[in-house]
Amino acid sequence: MEKNRLQHIRKEEKEYHEQYYEEHELYEEDSWIEEPDERMLDYIAKLQTGRPLKALDLGCGNGRNSIPLARELKGDGGRVTCVDLLDKALDQLKDYSVEYRVEDVIRTEQADISVYEVRPGEYDFILAASSLEHVRSETDLDHLLVRLREGTRDGGINYINMNTGIEEYDLTTGEKRETLIELVLTKEQALQKLRGSYDGWEELHASHKPIEFEINRGEAPVMMKADCVSFAVRKPGAKKKQA
Repeated sequence: MEKNRLQHIRKEEKEYHEQYYEEHELYEEDSWIEEPDERMLDYIAKLQTGRPLKALDLGCGNGRNSIPLARELKGDGGRVTCVDLLDKALDQLKDYSVEYRVEDVIRTEQADISVYEVRPGEYDFILAASSLEHVRSETDLDHLLVRLREGTRDGGINYINMNTGIEEYDLTTGEKRETLIELVLTKEQALQKLRGSYDGWEELHASHKPIEFEINRGEAPVMMKADCVSFAVRKPGAKKKQA
Protein backbone atom coordinates (compact mmCIF):
# COMPACT_ATOMS: atom_id res chain seq x y z
CA MET A 1 0.00 0.00 0.00
CA GLU A 2 1.23 3.48 -0.82
CA LYS A 3 2.82 4.97 2.30
CA ASN A 4 0.82 8.22 2.27
CA ARG A 5 -2.46 6.36 1.82
CA LEU A 6 -1.62 3.98 4.67
CA GLN A 7 -0.81 6.91 6.94
CA HIS A 8 -4.11 8.58 5.99
CA ILE A 9 -6.11 5.41 6.73
CA ARG A 10 -4.35 4.84 10.03
CA LYS A 11 -5.01 8.45 11.05
CA GLU A 12 -8.73 8.16 10.23
CA GLU A 13 -9.06 4.82 12.00
CA LYS A 14 -7.24 6.09 15.08
CA GLU A 15 -9.50 9.14 15.33
CA TYR A 16 -12.65 7.05 14.87
CA HIS A 17 -11.75 4.42 17.45
CA GLU A 18 -10.49 6.88 20.04
CA GLN A 19 -13.68 8.92 19.73
CA TYR A 20 -15.82 5.78 19.97
CA TYR A 21 -14.04 4.49 23.05
CA GLU A 22 -14.42 7.91 24.65
CA GLU A 23 -18.16 8.06 23.95
CA HIS A 24 -19.13 4.47 24.77
CA GLU A 25 -18.57 2.32 27.84
CA LEU A 26 -17.43 -1.26 27.45
CA TYR A 27 -20.51 -3.53 27.15
CA GLU A 28 -22.77 -0.54 26.60
CA GLU A 29 -26.11 -1.57 25.10
CA ASP A 30 -26.50 -1.00 21.33
CA SER A 31 -22.78 -0.41 20.81
CA TRP A 32 -20.47 -2.73 18.85
CA ILE A 33 -18.62 -3.39 22.10
CA GLU A 34 -21.86 -4.48 23.79
CA GLU A 35 -20.89 -8.13 24.25
CA PRO A 36 -18.08 -10.61 23.61
CA ASP A 37 -18.10 -13.17 20.85
CA GLU A 38 -20.06 -16.19 22.11
CA ARG A 39 -18.14 -18.73 20.02
CA MET A 40 -14.90 -17.60 21.64
CA LEU A 41 -16.07 -18.86 25.03
CA ASP A 42 -17.21 -22.14 23.49
CA TYR A 43 -13.73 -22.71 22.06
CA ILE A 44 -12.09 -21.90 25.37
CA ALA A 45 -14.33 -24.51 27.01
CA LYS A 46 -12.96 -27.08 24.56
CA LEU A 47 -9.43 -26.31 25.73
CA GLN A 48 -9.82 -26.16 29.49
CA THR A 49 -8.23 -29.18 31.15
CA GLY A 50 -7.31 -27.70 34.52
CA ARG A 51 -3.86 -26.50 33.48
CA PRO A 52 -3.01 -22.83 32.88
CA LEU A 53 -3.82 -21.72 29.33
CA LYS A 54 -2.15 -18.95 27.37
CA ALA A 55 -4.27 -16.85 25.02
CA LEU A 56 -3.49 -14.09 22.54
CA ASP A 57 -6.07 -11.41 21.64
CA LEU A 58 -4.71 -9.81 18.50
CA GLY A 59 -6.24 -6.37 17.91
CA CYS A 60 -7.89 -6.43 21.32
CA GLY A 61 -9.30 -2.90 21.40
CA ASN A 62 -10.44 -1.89 24.87
CA GLY A 63 -11.28 -5.40 25.99
CA ARG A 64 -14.58 -6.58 24.52
CA ASN A 65 -13.23 -10.13 24.28
CA SER A 66 -10.12 -9.85 26.46
CA ILE A 67 -12.03 -9.29 29.72
CA PRO A 68 -14.33 -12.35 29.51
CA LEU A 69 -11.44 -14.40 28.16
CA ALA A 70 -9.37 -13.43 31.18
CA ARG A 71 -12.23 -14.27 33.53
CA GLU A 72 -12.45 -17.76 32.02
CA LEU A 73 -8.72 -18.36 32.40
CA LYS A 74 -8.25 -16.75 35.80
CA GLY A 75 -9.23 -19.72 37.95
CA ASP A 76 -6.59 -22.02 36.46
CA GLY A 77 -3.80 -19.44 36.46
CA GLY A 78 -3.97 -18.66 32.75
CA ARG A 79 -2.86 -15.52 30.96
CA VAL A 80 -4.12 -13.33 28.12
CA THR A 81 -1.72 -11.26 26.02
CA CYS A 82 -3.60 -8.31 24.52
CA VAL A 83 -2.12 -6.54 21.49
CA ASP A 84 -3.32 -3.33 19.88
CA LEU A 85 -1.84 -0.38 18.02
CA LEU A 86 -3.81 2.28 19.91
CA ASP A 87 -2.52 3.39 23.31
CA LYS A 88 -5.99 4.78 24.10
CA ALA A 89 -7.50 1.31 23.71
CA LEU A 90 -4.84 -0.32 25.87
CA ASP A 91 -5.15 2.34 28.58
CA GLN A 92 -8.88 1.67 28.79
CA LEU A 93 -8.29 -2.07 28.77
CA LYS A 94 -6.00 -1.73 31.78
CA ASP A 95 -8.67 0.26 33.62
CA TYR A 96 -11.39 -2.25 32.74
CA SER A 97 -9.18 -5.15 33.79
CA VAL A 98 -8.99 -3.60 37.27
CA GLU A 99 -12.75 -2.97 37.30
CA TYR A 100 -13.46 -6.60 36.37
CA ARG A 101 -10.70 -7.92 38.66
CA VAL A 102 -8.61 -9.64 36.01
CA GLU A 103 -5.60 -7.33 36.00
CA ASP A 104 -3.39 -10.19 37.17
CA VAL A 105 -4.35 -12.24 34.08
CA ILE A 106 -3.96 -9.58 31.38
CA ARG A 107 -0.73 -8.38 29.81
CA THR A 108 -0.85 -5.60 27.21
CA GLU A 109 1.49 -4.90 24.30
CA GLN A 110 1.30 -1.95 21.93
CA ALA A 111 2.21 -3.07 18.42
CA ASP A 112 1.18 -3.08 14.77
CA ILE A 113 -0.18 -6.59 14.25
CA SER A 114 1.22 -6.51 10.70
CA VAL A 115 4.68 -7.14 12.14
CA TYR A 116 3.89 -8.52 15.60
CA GLU A 117 6.19 -11.38 16.54
CA VAL A 118 4.49 -14.46 17.98
CA ARG A 119 6.77 -16.82 19.87
CA PRO A 120 6.63 -20.37 18.44
CA GLY A 121 4.48 -22.78 20.43
CA GLU A 122 3.42 -20.08 22.89
CA TYR A 123 -0.40 -20.07 22.85
CA ASP A 124 -3.29 -22.46 23.36
CA PHE A 125 -5.79 -20.00 21.91
CA ILE A 126 -5.35 -17.14 19.44
CA LEU A 127 -8.17 -14.72 18.68
CA ALA A 128 -8.18 -12.14 15.89
CA ALA A 129 -11.56 -10.39 15.95
CA SER A 130 -12.06 -7.70 13.29
CA SER A 131 -8.33 -7.07 13.18
CA LEU A 132 -6.77 -8.84 10.19
CA GLU A 133 -8.33 -6.34 7.78
CA HIS A 134 -6.08 -3.77 9.44
CA VAL A 135 -2.77 -5.32 8.42
CA ARG A 136 -0.75 -3.21 6.00
CA SER A 137 -0.89 -5.52 2.96
CA GLU A 138 -1.86 -8.95 1.73
CA THR A 139 1.77 -10.01 1.97
CA ASP A 140 1.86 -8.92 5.61
CA LEU A 141 -1.28 -10.96 6.21
CA ASP A 142 0.33 -14.06 4.70
CA HIS A 143 3.36 -13.65 6.96
CA LEU A 144 1.19 -13.01 10.02
CA LEU A 145 -0.84 -16.16 9.45
CA VAL A 146 2.38 -18.16 9.37
CA ARG A 147 3.37 -16.68 12.73
CA LEU A 148 -0.05 -17.43 14.22
CA ARG A 149 0.11 -21.01 13.04
CA GLU A 150 3.61 -21.50 14.38
CA GLY A 151 2.73 -19.73 17.63
CA THR A 152 0.00 -22.24 18.48
CA ARG A 153 0.59 -25.24 20.72
CA ASP A 154 -0.45 -28.72 19.61
CA GLY A 155 -4.21 -29.04 20.09
CA GLY A 156 -4.62 -25.25 20.25
CA ILE A 157 -7.33 -23.24 18.52
CA ASN A 158 -7.18 -20.16 16.30
CA TYR A 159 -10.41 -18.18 15.90
CA ILE A 160 -10.61 -15.41 13.31
CA ASN A 161 -13.34 -12.92 12.45
CA MET A 162 -12.40 -10.83 9.42
CA ASN A 163 -14.47 -8.17 7.71
CA THR A 164 -14.32 -8.56 3.93
CA GLY A 165 -15.79 -6.80 0.90
CA ILE A 166 -15.88 -3.61 2.96
CA GLU A 167 -17.66 -0.58 1.50
CA GLU A 168 -18.40 2.85 2.96
CA TYR A 169 -21.40 5.04 2.11
CA ASP A 170 -22.09 8.65 3.02
CA LEU A 171 -25.22 8.52 5.20
CA THR A 172 -26.29 12.00 4.17
CA THR A 173 -26.16 11.50 0.41
CA GLY A 174 -26.21 7.71 0.12
CA GLU A 175 -23.22 7.90 -2.19
CA LYS A 176 -20.41 5.38 -2.04
CA ARG A 177 -17.16 6.85 -0.73
CA GLU A 178 -13.56 5.76 -0.35
CA THR A 179 -13.13 2.77 1.95
CA LEU A 180 -10.62 3.71 4.62
CA ILE A 181 -9.54 0.22 5.65
CA GLU A 182 -6.05 -1.13 5.09
CA LEU A 183 -6.87 -4.50 3.48
CA VAL A 184 -10.09 -5.32 1.63
CA LEU A 185 -10.44 -8.90 0.44
CA THR A 186 -13.57 -10.60 -0.84
CA LYS A 187 -15.06 -13.27 1.40
CA GLU A 188 -13.98 -15.89 -1.15
CA GLN A 189 -10.40 -14.61 -1.12
CA ALA A 190 -10.29 -14.54 2.67
CA LEU A 191 -11.65 -18.06 3.13
CA GLN A 192 -9.33 -19.44 0.47
CA LYS A 193 -6.34 -17.78 2.14
CA LEU A 194 -7.31 -18.96 5.62
CA ARG A 195 -7.92 -22.53 4.53
CA GLY A 196 -4.63 -22.58 2.66
CA SER A 197 -2.73 -21.16 5.61
CA TYR A 198 -4.18 -23.72 8.02
CA ASP A 199 -3.95 -26.72 5.73
CA GLY A 200 -3.87 -29.91 7.81
CA TRP A 201 -5.69 -28.38 10.80
CA GLU A 202 -9.17 -29.45 11.88
CA GLU A 203 -11.75 -26.94 10.66
CA LEU A 204 -14.18 -26.25 13.49
CA HIS A 205 -16.22 -23.54 11.85
CA ALA A 206 -16.40 -21.47 8.67
CA SER A 207 -19.15 -19.03 7.77
CA HIS A 208 -19.82 -15.52 6.57
CA LYS A 209 -22.66 -13.06 7.07
CA PRO A 210 -23.43 -9.52 5.89
CA ILE A 211 -23.09 -6.78 8.50
CA GLU A 212 -23.52 -3.02 8.52
CA PHE A 213 -22.99 -0.36 11.14
CA GLU A 214 -22.67 3.40 11.40
CA ILE A 215 -19.35 5.12 12.04
CA ASN A 216 -18.08 8.68 11.86
CA ARG A 217 -15.32 9.85 9.57
CA GLY A 218 -14.55 13.20 11.15
CA GLU A 219 -17.89 14.98 11.11
CA ALA A 220 -19.31 12.80 8.34
CA PRO A 221 -21.70 9.96 9.31
CA VAL A 222 -20.88 6.85 7.32
CA MET A 223 -22.51 3.46 6.84
CA MET A 224 -19.96 0.65 6.64
CA LYS A 225 -21.08 -2.56 4.95
CA ALA A 226 -19.11 -5.81 4.87
CA ASP A 227 -19.22 -9.60 4.90
CA CYS A 228 -17.88 -10.91 8.20
CA VAL A 229 -15.96 -14.16 7.74
CA SER A 230 -15.74 -16.39 10.82
CA PHE A 231 -13.15 -19.15 10.79
CA ALA A 232 -11.97 -21.47 13.55
CA VAL A 233 -9.41 -24.27 13.34
CA ARG A 234 -7.67 -26.63 15.72
CA LYS A 235 -4.05 -27.69 15.44
CA PRO A 236 -3.57 -31.45 15.51
CA GLY A 237 -1.33 -33.22 17.97
CA ALA A 238 -2.94 -33.13 21.41
CA LYS A 239 -5.73 -35.14 22.97
CA LYS A 240 -9.02 -33.27 22.87
CA LYS A 241 -11.13 -32.62 25.91
CA GLN A 242 -14.08 -35.01 25.96
CA ALA A 243 -17.52 -33.43 25.59
